[in-house]
Amino acid sequence: MGQRVTVVGAGLAGCECALQLARRGVGVRLYEQRPTHASPAHHTAGFAELVCSNSLKSTKPDVAAGLLKRELDRMGSELLGCARQASVPAGGALAVDRAAFSRLVGERVEASPLIEVVRKEVTRLPEGPSVIAAGPLCSEALFDAVSAVLGGSRMSFFDAAAPIVDADSIDREVAFSQSRYEEQSTGDYLNCPLNRDEYDAFVDALVSAERVLARDFEQSDLFCACQPVEEVARTGHDSLRFGALKPVGLTDPRTGRRPWAAVQLRAENEARTAYNLVGFQTNLTWPEQRRVFRMIAGLGQADFLRYGVMHRNSFVDAPRALDRTFAVPGTSTRLAGQITGTEGYVEAIASGLLAALNTYAALSGQAPVDLPRTGALGSLVAYATDPQTVDYQPMHVNFGLFAPLADPPRNKAEKRHALAERARADFDAYLAARPDLFGDAGSREA
Repeated sequence: MGQRVTVVGAGLAGCECALQLARRGVGVRLYEQRPTHASPAHHTAGFAELVCSNSLKSTKPDVAAGLLKRELDRMGSELLGCARQASVPAGGALAVDRAAFSRLVGERVEASPLIEVVRKEVTRLPEGPSVIAAGPLCSEALFDAVSAVLGGSRMSFFDAAAPIVDADSIDREVAFSQSRYEEQSTGDYLNCPLNRDEYDAFVDALVSAERVLARDFEQSDLFCACQPVEEVARTGHDSLRFGALKPVGLTDPRTGRRPWAAVQLRAENEARTAYNLVGFQTNLTWPEQRRVFRMIAGLGQADFLRYGVMHRNSFVDAPRALDRTFAVPGTSTRLAGQITGTEGYVEAIASGLLAALNTYAALSGQAPVDLPRTGALGSLVAYATDPQTVDYQPMHVNFGLFAPLADPPRNKAEKRHALAERARADFDAYLAARPDLFGDAGSREA
């Protein structure tokens, strides 16, 4: 195929998009503004850098996040393969060594003879077929250009990242290894137990600590999955104890009992030389992070390799601005990734893959992709492009988006199982019916 597609952004969506197009014989010019133009959250100039958490969420087959991974596997996702190669222990979730993951993605991109990488900021919509995968930290100039074409209002929310600590600075006499409901010393997480007095003192210090953005946020300002830990604490003294710090399924080996609360630490890399504080996205100043988070049992001498940060993310009003293929009506430009409001790492990968498929379909004169709304990705796309969707906000894939069952079981577990079974069957049937885009994917084993 002689045409070249411009892809803007070498994040998760952009890299998946570029690799999928190249696999189908389409030339790609992939633009990335880093390192010339830095963003408020990125720390490197690497491909597909994960800026918030290192977790790609659950792999369980009967949850929405697990179903989305299965669908990506069936469609031949490049980045999901990289994630599994770079995985670190995380119980039932897929978590990765960020540096290894970025390196693997970069090696695939740079090894492709059909992908040209250009390190330059893009300030206007490219001419010809293109995919804008600039992410929620899209440069002001490019987002202004996108907004001007869409004619919609600028939309945004605040997002945050958690701090990372040096493994050698964690007190292993206090912090213990255990995944919930498993035996000690066999788990994928480190747990810092808090008794009642320690928890009370920690929460009091947390809500009174100095913030970078000194304001009380409305819930609509914050993405629900990444609310700063101090904002969660402000909703009620026990909110954290029933949320990120819930101690259920854990036993403190020092007491033989369940702690009052527990902070979990997840490995950042395969060597386990660094750990992030799970659920500890924050807007606190760096000195306050050091002071307050060192109040956590086991972290009294914590050495912070990276402090948490908060930043504003931008996205478009996709239900009123984009068509079913995430294309800007009347143009050959598509959007992909978190700039569309499809929130989450795996969701970004999925939207990049979908943008590649629809761009390829348009170039080759084939019908666009129309995934069943009974599945993970199809239901997310339907939500994000439905003009009836009101008060559009960033959304993770979840069962609440799936088309309802005709006769749903009353039992929640049975209902989830039924939704998952239907999703798998309908998705496989669709792939089998589209050999023009998926080859023999419909007949291969999952």
